[in-house]
This record gives sequence, structure tokens and C-alpha cells, in this order.
Amino acid sequence: MKLIGRICAPVLAGLLLAGMAHASASLDTAEGRLAAYRKMQCSLIDDKESFFWWTGTAYGHVAGQPDIRLFRVEGINVRRCASVPNDERGDGFRLISREILVYQDIETGEMLHTWDNPYTGETVEVLHVANDPVNQPAQHPLTRNGSEYPLPLTTQGNDWWWSAAVPLFYPNPLGGDYQKYVGGTYHATEMFNFKGKLDDLLDADSDSATLFVGWVRLAQWLPWMEMGSRTGKMYFHAGGKKVGDYENVPADFRAVIEEHFPLYRHAPPMDDNRPNETSWTYFKKVMEARED
Repeated sequence: MKLIGRICAPVLAGLLLAGMAHASASLDTAEGRLAAYRKMQCSLIDDKESFFWWTGTAYGHVAGQPDIRLFRVEGINVRRCASVPNDERGDGFRLISREILVYQDIETGEMLHTWDNPYTGETVEVLHVANDPVNQPAQHPLTRNGSEYPLPLTTQGNDWWWSAAVPLFYPNPLGGDYQKYVGGTYHATEMFNFKGKLDDLLDADSDSATLFVGWVRLAQWLPWMEMGSRTGKMYFHAGGKKVGDYENVPADFRAVIEEHFPLYRHAPPMDDNRPNETSWTYFKKVMEARED
């Protein structure tokens, strides 16, 4: 789950807050929409960390059979933003983040280490999502063709919301060289609903905004489930919010982070330029490391 990070939107310019240059958040100009978008993403202050937290359920779907609740999920994304000047397209910013998604027992909510696959009858080892990094390229007020980025919010009264679907279709890192011919291409869709309050988003005295997020992911079976070529798919249904500081992540999940994923207490540094990690590239790295 890469919160807002893959979705294009406007960017930043202008005034001062806490010693940082930025434009006032507004829905009327590209620079103002940029500031609003950056407040949604992280903070107008460079290097200030923000956390998103979410929780939900993963389901299995096979045609002709009732859907199965497979396991619970809980995760966080920790991010920071860095200003990126550009004389031609306007000053912008980039997002730097890493994230985890933990699979949990469907009844108890405890972190899974093994899982009894109801489709195969086998017990398999669970590999949780630990994607580092999950970064977004710099966004600017002007696109490469010179048009302005919009911020496609719907507003009513003091409420704003934004629905976005992100279709994914690219070569599967676990597949071979001939996926175009024999299949195996990675195919999924992520769907987001974001919502918040306009007075919070446009508050000139605030460097960040509170928002709530709903997330649905339609995807192939996870590789660690060892489903092979079995028909069917998964869907994830979760909700969460931007909680701000690490201390606002629920205490029981902070304990999981500190025991199993201590690196994820902080975002990568602002100059991080590594290629992005996905749950499938991470799985491949883990498997290859075990073979060495």
C-alpha cells in the first residue's frame, strides 16, 4: 500500500513557516494546491516525519466458492518530504518513505509466523511486507508538457474527499523473460478514498493536515502462500489515517515494530535515491539470500 505516493498532484512555492519556504495551501492556484497536497502527504517542513497507520482484512476469492477471510492486516508508512527546486517547472517536492504490512491471525490479531492455507491444506511460512524504500519522484506545479497539475478533490461544506484508482500491470519480478508470450505479468489494482476537513487542510498556521484513508487492493495470490497456478485472487479491505507522530501509532503495533521492524521507526533520509521495493521484489531478495 503506497499511500498517495504514486498519484500525481500539484506542488509548491513561496512563503514562510517555521523557517521553511512554501506557498499557502489553496485550491485556486497550482502552487496553493501543491501546498495542500504536500500537507496531505507529509509536512511543509522539510525532513519532518509523518506516519500513516491502517488496519483491515485480506480475503480469498475463487469463482464458484464462498470468499474466505484469510488473515487480518495492519501496517504503517513513515515518510518525510524534501523540497526540489526547478527553474522551469516551479519548485516542487519529493516524498521519501518506507512501509510495513503485517499479516495477523484472523481470530486473535496476533502476528503470524506460519499460516494454514485453507486452499492447499499446507502450512506455510509467512513473509510480511517490509518495503524500503517507497519513494515518489518530484512533483512540480507544471508537468513536462507545461500544463498545471490539478488536485482532484470533491468538496461539500467543510468536507473534502478524493477517490483514486491505481491499475498495476508490469513484468512480474518473479517471472521469466517471456511473460509477454506465456503470461505471468503482475496484475493488480489499488483503490483509495481519502477524506478530511477543508479548514484543517487550508489552515495557514499548520504545516500538516489530518486525513482518513480507505484502501482496497485486488491482487494475485501472495507468493509466500505457495498457490502456484491455482485460479483465484485476493482482495484487501482496510482503513486508517494519518496519525502524525510515531507515538500516535497504537501501542500494541509499536511493540511489533520495535521487536521485528526497528528500522521502520524512521523514514529514509531525504537524499535517498534507491530504486523502490515492492512486496514481490522483497520476496525475491529474501529467497535469493536463502539460496546463497
